[in-house]
Amino acid sequence: MSSPAVFLDKDGTLIENVPYNVDPALIRLADGALQSLGLLQQAGYQVIVVSNQSGVARGHFGERDLIPVESRLRQQLAEGSVALSGFYYCPHHPEGALQLYSRECVCRKPKPGMLFEAARHHRINLSTSWLIGDILDDIESGNRAGCRTILLDNDHETEWRITPRAATGFHRTEFVSGRRRYSAYRKICSCKCSAAVLGGISPLSCSAAGDGGVSPLWNFSGW
Repeated sequence: MSSPAVFLDKDGTLIENVPYNVDPALIRLADGALQSLGLLQQAGYQVIVVSNQSGVARGHFGERDLIPVESRLRQQLAEGSVALSGFYYCPHHPEGALQLYSRECVCRKPKPGMLFEAARHHRINLSTSWLIGDILDDIESGNRAGCRTILLDNDHETEWRITPRAATGFHRTEFVSGRRRYSAYRKICSCKCSAAVLGGISPLSCSAAGDGGVSPLWNFSGW
């Protein structure tokens, strides 16, 4: 039987953004992430990271350097009883410095390869899953995989503010978060109709919420 998942971009979404960082000591979960993911997991969502890691192709670090990064993430999430179902990354970049990794691929977002691979490995129903990210490449990968998507407004993506691109095609997202990362207000709900709402959006009604309304799974500043 398949289950839904929440696919999370890593840098700038799940954790604080430190460019090309592979030092586990510098990894910090975003405010509220631990509590929120715990609630999502209780609601039946698998938690999966999907991350572009072009630092490998650019020669900043090797694939083996991502092993302690994954371990640190698992450790931090486990402190809140959150199990990380999968950690997927793409080491490629078409303009990479290392020939082995300098190529077009099917895994680098905005392509959906990592999501498809995770779905096969973990029996995920992509149509009931969500992808959360902070740039349009994240959103496109989620849409191409058939997921619903949330774009975080934490100043890492500017194109959607100044062009209509984000409102069309694979760059259309169901929700854009608050104006700034640390003032954003989130609510995601799990119910029979797979409803989801964010601050500023009227709640969707669903009988599965118990009282005729939604059952919020997170409400915090940070995501």
